[in-house]
Amino acid sequence: MKFVNFNNLNCCYLSRRLNQLSSHDPLWKRHCKKYWLISEEEKSQRNQSWKAIFISTYSDLGRYIRYYATLKKAWDDLEKYLGQRCPRMIGSLKESVREEDLDAVEAQIGCKLPDDYRCSFRIHNGQKLVVPGLMGSMALSNHYRSEDLLDIDTAAGGFQQRLGLKQCLPLTFCIHTGLSQYMALESVEGRNKYEIFYQCPDQMARNPSAIDMFITGTSYLEWFTSYVNKVVTGGYPIIRDQIFRYVHDKECVATTGDITVSVSTSFLPELSSVHPPHYFFTYRIRIEMSKDALPEKACQLDSRYWRITNAKGDVEEVQGPGVVGK
Repeated sequence: MKFVNFNNLNCCYLSRRLNQLSSHDPLWKRHCKKYWLISEEEKSQRNQSWKAIFISTYSDLGRYIRYYATLKKAWDDLEKYLGQRCPRMIGSLKESVREEDLDAVEAQIGCKLPDDYRCSFRIHNGQKLVVPGLMGSMALSNHYRSEDLLDIDTAAGGFQQRLGLKQCLPLTFCIHTGLSQYMALESVEGRNKYEIFYQCPDQMARNPSAIDMFITGTSYLEWFTSYVNKVVTGGYPIIRDQIFRYVHDKECVATTGDITVSVSTSFLPELSSVHPPHYFFTYRIRIEMSKDALPEKACQLDSRYWRITNAKGDVEEVQGPGVVGK
């Protein structure tokens, strides 16, 4: 029986012995842990058999069995990490929603929501519209962005039917810039179904509704779990209790004596465009001293020199004073 999956258990009707074996509780333990991530502690709290737990959970979340374990682990990992590094962000997370709530939103907007998106909201209903946003921040001297993961009702309220964004649902929102990442609920206007993107106006088109896209994901599952993985593995730095979406290339590191310098970059879609091609990046320089370095070896960034190559192969040289700070 250990080779039989939950959806093959109709074989228990073939014989009395198979029927008896299908009720052997330890066999259901594996399924509960694999599909629903039920721990021994949670089982003892629920005071039910493994089989009863599996059946009751399946009756509620069965349509999401392909996605639930992956998304639940992502949420659990994120909550654990935030609890250690950004504890105030935990308080902004909302409790899960019911199936009826998701069905009501589908009826309201006239489109079906993908099951991976629905599954995530059965775990957490996004977050409150607060700063810092769960989906990352970015700050310049004169610009600040922090993206909240929208709850289902706020997302439904922002559902788009206008030209350029037909049948697109906002997933995130920044209260400072108005920036959102959208998910296409249908394959219209050149988009693939369930694709996730930042929209930007086509500044060279005569049609004011012409929209370009910076694609950030091909599905909600891929979009959310890849982001969480970068966060919990330290791929994004935590600065002032916020997740900053700087991407660090591990090869972009230079060490001289006791000093190590590394650079990370971040793309700003809200300051970029496809037509005309203009891609705005910001960068962060980090200088670290070896733990064994003598105090007199301390240094600070005095000047910067960059060679920037564009898509056409043209090289621009930029130099200037360093960023002086603590």
